[in-house]
Amino acid sequence: MAHERHGASRLRSPGIGPEQVELLLAACREAKEFAYCPYSKYPVGAALLTTDGKVYSGCNVENACYPLGVCAERTAIQKAVSEGHTKFRAMAISCNSRESYAVPCGACRQVLREFGKHWDIYLTKADGTYIQKTLEELLPLSFGPEDLKTF
Repeated sequence: MAHERHGASRLRSPGIGPEQVELLLAACREAKEFAYCPYSKYPVGAALLTTDGKVYSGCNVENACYPLGVCAERTAIQKAVSEGHTKFRAMAISCNSRESYAVPCGACRQVLREFGKHWDIYLTKADGTYIQKTLEELLPLSFGPEDLKTF
């Protein structure tokens, strides 16, 4: 499968092997098939890799009351956290766009940031190409839990 790597920072990211990347890419594409998106018609799937090798997937779930919908990335995070996992190595995100990569919205970036900023995010296109970024690259100068420590 073709891929592109643009601006991938490996200095602080734990990195994952090619087999794990392919597993995440397949899992996010599969999750996308379950998306409930009758309003936007924009299915998204996400797959999250924990530091101990477990994969949690999620899809977007829309609601007639639009603000109550939830993105694929947050669905995957919530599933992992609800089963006791809070340390992550990577996430892959899939959509059906042929023109642009699947990217997390601002709210999802902040939710992902809650769990660190030095992990990899694989952003895909419908043709299977992807770019790799760290969460820090997607949300620079971010606010996280360490900013709430008492002085």
